[in-house]
Amino acid sequence: MENSLKLKATEDTPDVLFNKDSNEFRLSGRSLPEDAYAFYSPVIDWMKSYVKSPLPSSELIISLEYFNSSSVKQLLGLITVFEEIVKSGKSAKIIWCYAADDDLMEIKGLEFQSMVDQIPFELKAL
Repeated sequence: MENSLKLKATEDTPDVLFNKDSNEFRLSGRSLPEDAYAFYSPVIDWMKSYVKSPLPSSELIISLEYFNSSSVKQLLGLITVFEEIVKSGKSAKIIWCYAADDDLMEIKGLEFQSMVDQIPFELKAL
C-alpha cells in the first residue's frame, strides 16, 4: 500500500489528501464527476488497504462545497469502509465540515450521520 494518495481538485472533482504518515485524511472541494464510480474507485481502494492496518486514531475530514447525486453512493461507500476502523477496535471519527450559512450541506451531513452507527460523526460549521 502506498502511504499516501493525493488527487488535486478540478472544477468537477474534490481534492483528496490521504496520508498515513501525517495522519491526514481529507476530502474537500466540489464533487461533480461525470463518472463518480471511476473517480472514487481508487480512493475507496486506498482506504480499504489503509483500514487493514490503521493508525491507533484516525479522522476523516469531509469538507465539500457541493456534490452531485452520483457522488452520494461513493461517499457512503468511503464512509462505510472508514467505519471498519472502529469495528477493528481502533479509534476513528468522521468530521463533516460545511459553511455556517450552507443549510443544504448541513442537512446532507445530517443525512450521512444518520446512515452510520459504529463511528462518531461530527458536524462542524466553519
